[in-house]
Amino acid sequence: NNKQQHKKKTTTTSSSKSGGSGRRGGVSEDEARGVVQKIVAGLAHIHANHFCHRDLKPENILLSNIYDDAAIKIADFGFAQKITPGGLNTDCGSPWYVAPEILLAKPYDTSVDMWSLGVIVYILLCGYPPFHDDNQLVLFNKIKKGRYKFDSPNWDGISGDAKNLISELLVLDPRRRLSVEQALSHPWIVGEKVPS
Repeated sequence: NNKQQHKKKTTTTSSSKSGGSGRRGGVSEDEARGVVQKIVAGLAHIHANHFCHRDLKPENILLSNIYDDAAIKIADFGFAQKITPGGLNTDCGSPWYVAPEILLAKPYDTSVDMWSLGVIVYILLCGYPPFHDDNQLVLFNKIKKGRYKFDSPNWDGISGDAKNLISELLVLDPRRRLSVEQALSHPWIVGEKVPS
């Protein structure tokens, strides 16, 4: 099952702090928030320098150690590019994390990284991606429609702030999607403690 394989891979890649055990992919909501805070801070630096990563995914998020205070490093800048007037238009990214505007061959900017961040947050909190299918064309159609669910029981214990952050990142219209600056001030990101 592709969904189960991805769950295991994400747990190992994204955060092995919990040893891969526990519900929701092996990390508590509070642990996920701590990781996401650091990813957003890294993205803020990248975007402030007018670069777009364009391939943000768990495999490109590295932890310096297995402890809560681990430094987070965003890796693999092979697709990164400086934002130009009129936007970027190269078709790139990884299937589960690619933003709909890339699939629709529309010019884009750093908002594609924010879409990918929304997918990463979703995966960290439940262990599987919001858009999934074994057939890549079907997967891309699901992404272009932007419809996903917070399935029960996996999402029952997740805070409203976490769901709200995801809902504001996985927005089809990139002009309405949260920017990195807006994400930095989102209640889920700035909060000190969330449910475990």
